[in-house]
Amino acid sequence: MAEVAVNLVLERLISFLNEEMQLLRDFHTEVADIKLELQFLSSFLRDADARAATEGSDEGVKTWVKHVREAAYGIGDVIDEYMLCAAKHRDQHGFKAFLKRIAGRIRSLKKEREMMSKIQDLKRSVHEIGNKRRRLDIHVSEQGGSSRGHVDPRAGLHFVESDALVGIEDSRDELIRRLNDGESMRTVISLVGMGGIGKTTLAKKVYDDVKDSFEFDCHAWITVSQSNIMVERLRTMIRRFHEAMNEHLPIGINDVTDAEELIGKSRDYLQYKRYVVVFDDVWDEQFWQVIQSALPENNNGSRVLITTRSLSVAEFCKQSCLVHVHKLQHLSLEMAQDLLCRTAFRFDQQKDCPDNLKYLSFDIARKCDGLPLAIIAIGGLLSTKGKDVYEWTRLCDDLSKQLKSNPHLAHVKTILSFSYHNLPYYLKSCFLYVGVFPRNHHIRVKKLIRLWIAEGLVKENQEMTLEETAEAYLTNLINRSLVQVEWSDSTGRVRSCRAHDLIHEVLLSKLEELSLIQSSEAGSNVGARYLWIDNNRACDLSRRSGNFQTHSIIFFNLQQLHEPIFERLSSNFELLRELDFENAPFEYLPEEIGNLWHLRHLSLRYSKVKMLPKSIGKLHNLLTLDLKGSLVVEIPDEVRGLCKLQYFRAYSVDHDNDYNINTDQGVRINGSVIGSLESLEKLYYVDFQSQNGKHFGRELGRLKRLRKLGITKLKSDCGEALCGVIKQMHHLQALRISAVKEDEVLELESMSLPPSLQRLRVHGRLVKLPGWISEVENLVKVSLHWSGISDGSIKILGDLPKLLEVWVHEGYDGVELHFEQGKFQKLKYLALRCLYKLEKVVIERGSLPCLETLGIGPSPLLQEVPINIGNLECLKNLEFHNMPKEFAQKILPSEGPDYWKVKGIPNVCLQYTCRGLYGESYKLGDFRLRQYLYQT
Repeated sequence: MAEVAVNLVLERLISFLNEEMQLLRDFHTEVADIKLELQFLSSFLRDADARAATEGSDEGVKTWVKHVREAAYGIGDVIDEYMLCAAKHRDQHGFKAFLKRIAGRIRSLKKEREMMSKIQDLKRSVHEIGNKRRRLDIHVSEQGGSSRGHVDPRAGLHFVESDALVGIEDSRDELIRRLNDGESMRTVISLVGMGGIGKTTLAKKVYDDVKDSFEFDCHAWITVSQSNIMVERLRTMIRRFHEAMNEHLPIGINDVTDAEELIGKSRDYLQYKRYVVVFDDVWDEQFWQVIQSALPENNNGSRVLITTRSLSVAEFCKQSCLVHVHKLQHLSLEMAQDLLCRTAFRFDQQKDCPDNLKYLSFDIARKCDGLPLAIIAIGGLLSTKGKDVYEWTRLCDDLSKQLKSNPHLAHVKTILSFSYHNLPYYLKSCFLYVGVFPRNHHIRVKKLIRLWIAEGLVKENQEMTLEETAEAYLTNLINRSLVQVEWSDSTGRVRSCRAHDLIHEVLLSKLEELSLIQSSEAGSNVGARYLWIDNNRACDLSRRSGNFQTHSIIFFNLQQLHEPIFERLSSNFELLRELDFENAPFEYLPEEIGNLWHLRHLSLRYSKVKMLPKSIGKLHNLLTLDLKGSLVVEIPDEVRGLCKLQYFRAYSVDHDNDYNINTDQGVRINGSVIGSLESLEKLYYVDFQSQNGKHFGRELGRLKRLRKLGITKLKSDCGEALCGVIKQMHHLQALRISAVKEDEVLELESMSLPPSLQRLRVHGRLVKLPGWISEVENLVKVSLHWSGISDGSIKILGDLPKLLEVWVHEGYDGVELHFEQGKFQKLKYLALRCLYKLEKVVIERGSLPCLETLGIGPSPLLQEVPINIGNLECLKNLEFHNMPKEFAQKILPSEGPDYWKVKGIPNVCLQYTCRGLYGESYKLGDFRLRQYLYQT
C-alpha cells in the first residue's frame, strides 16, 4: 500500500508544482525536493509491499512501509492545507474583505510558517526513510513481487479428496467432452474464476480422467502461478512430458538457458503427437505469447487447458487459436451446505449433519458465499469441534475475526489476497475503495466511479474522459474476478456490482490495517481517509472533535440527521472531498456546506432537500452534483462558480401516480448560468426555457464536452433551436428529449446527430421517425414514448445494425405490429408498453433472432400470445404488464389453451400495477397468480 500512497501523492505533487507557480520560493523548493526523493523511492516499493504482506516477514520492512505510507499521506495533507488557505484569501472582496485580508495576512504568515515547518519535517523524514531502505536491503523488483522463500499456500490444492468434489459434475463432463472431441486444430480451454472457487481442483479431476483415457499421446501438468522465469517454465514442461511417458530426459536439458532452444526442443518432441497440457494458475497475458510457440499446431486435436483468475488472459489466447472460455460459478447455498457438512463430518460414517446443527450449517455456508476454498477450510476447522452447538455458534458469530486470526484459516485470506497484491498501484487504490461499502452491498457503478474520480484515484488519459478511464478500471477488476457483476443491462453496461463477501473481508482487513477506514461504531481516528456511517449513528459525527484528515463520508440507512453535523463538517473536516447523503432524511442544506473548499462529490440523491444554498457556488472543485430524486426544482445562479463540474444530475421522480410525461421532473436553471459550466460532461434533466429559447439554446451550445444530455418541457416552437444546439455536440453519446405534454408535436426533423450517439429517448409526438435516425448507425438503445409512429417507422428501426434495446410506450397507433424477416438482427430487449390499439403481433422466422426479453402490455385488445413466438429461439424472459385477466388465464399451466406457446420459455411473468409505479409480479405457475386472476 505504500506504493499506492506514494504514486498517488507523486501525481498530486507534479500537478501542484505546475499549477501553483506563486508559491513561496523556499516552499516550492522543499516540495520539489520531496518529489524527487519519492520518485526514487517508488521504484523500491513493490518489493517492500510484497515483503511486508508476507506472513512472518521482517518487522523492520513492515515498519519502513508504514513510515513511507504515513509520510506520503502527510505530504498530501500539507498540500491540501496550503491550497485551502490560499483559496480563502482569493475569495475575499470589498472594503470589509480588505480589512479581513490584513488580519488574514497576519494569520496566514503564521500558517505559512507552520506549513513550511511541516514540509521541512516531512522532507527530513523522507530522506531518513531513504537511508533506512538501504539498511533493510530493499531492492527494485519485477512485477509479481518477492517471495523470499515463502511457502505458497496454493501448493497441493489439486490433491483434493473426493468428498470435496461437490457441484462440479456438469462442468467436469463439459470440459472432458471439449478435450476429447471437437475440432482437429489446437484448442485452448480457459477455466476462469476468482481465487478459491475450485479451478485447480476441477482441472486436476478433468486432467486425471483424460490422461487415463488413452485419447492423447502425451500429457503434462505445469503450475505457473506468478513466476516470470519463462525459461524455467519451458524446461519444466519438457520434463513433465517425458516423465509422464516414463522417458529419459533430453541430455543436458537442465543446463539449457536459452528460451529459443527450449522452444525448439518442445516443438520437435510434440510435432507429430496429440498432446494435452494444463497450465494452472496463469496470471499474465504474456505467458501465452511465449508458450504458444512451444506448442505446435499440428491438426492432431491437441488441447491446452488453462486455469486463471483473469478473463483477459483467456481472451488474449484468441489471437492465435480457437478458445473456449468456461466461467466457474459459485456453489448454490444447498451445495455449499452439503460440502461444509461433508468436510466437517468427514470422519463420520454417514457424514450427515445433525438436526440441531442444520440451521447453523446453512448460516455458515451463507457467509462463505459459495466459495469452496473457504467452505472446506471452515469445515476442516469445525471437524475439530465435534458436534458442539456452542462451538459452532461461536464460530458462526465470529467468522470475520476467525478468518483474520485463526491459523487454520490463514491460507484462505492469503490466497484471496494474491489477486490484490498482483494489481498495479492505481487499481489497488480503486479496489480498496470497494471495501468502503458495507458487506453484500450492491454498489451502483456510476456512483462508484464518480467517487473514484473525486478521490483522485483515476489517472488522466488524453484519449479518454476520466469516467471512461474509470469504467476501464472497473472492467479490469471484473475481468480479474475481483469484483462481481450484479446487474448489467441489455446493452452490456454493468449497472451494479459488489465484492464477494470474503473478498470484502480481505479489503476491510487491509483498510483497517492501513488506518484508512472508520465506521460510525469505532472511536475517533483523525487519520482515517474513509468514514462510513450506518445504522442511524450520524449523531456520533456531530459529537466528534479534532481536525480530521477524512476525505470521504458516506451515509447508509439513516433515519435521522442532526443539524449540528454540518457545522462539525465545515470546521473539523476541511479536507473532505466526497460527501454522500443518499437517502438521508433531511430537508435543509445549510450555508456551511460552502466552506468545504476541497469537496468534489456531493450527492443529495433521494433526500428531502428542496433548495440549494447560495454558498454552493463556493465549491470551485466540485466535479459531481447529484440531486436525483430530491425535491430541488430550481438551481440558484451561484452554481456558475462550479467551473470544474462534470456530472450534474437533477430531477425528481413521481412514484405515486401513473406513469406520464411528468413522472421525471427536470429542474429550472438560468440559461446564462448553464453556459458557464463548460466542463460539464453529463447534464440531465433541465427544462428548456421556451420564453427565450434561442438564448437558452445558444448558452447550452457552449457545453462542447457533453456526453449525456436530458431536456424536459420542450415546446414545438423550440425544437429548431434545440436541433441547432445538438449539431455542435460532437461527443454526445446519450440524448433524452421530453416534450411539455404527451400530445405536443416535436419538431426534430432538422436535427443532425453526431455519429457517437448510442442512446436516444424521445417523449412526445413524432407522427413519424425523423429521416436522420437511419443514419445514426451506433445506436444501441431507442426509447419512444407517446410518439404515435407507424409500422413503417418500426421497419426503419429494424435496419439499425447495432440496436440492442427498444422501448415503445404509447408510441404506436397501429392495430397490427409486424416484425419482418431479417429485421432487428441484434436486438436483445423489446418492450411494447401501453399499445392500446394493438390487436395482433406477427413475428416472422428470421426476425429478432437474438431477442432475450420481450415485454408486452397493457394492450387490452390483444387477445392471444403470438402463435409464432416460438420463432424466438433465444427468448429467456416473457413479461406481460397489466394484461386482461382473460388473456392471462389462457396461458395458465395445465388449463390454459395457449400455454403450449409459452411453456418452453424459461421465465414467464405477469405484472399488475396497484398504485402509481408500484405493483406485484407473479411467475407463471405461482399459486398467488391463480388467486389473483380468479378473485371477484
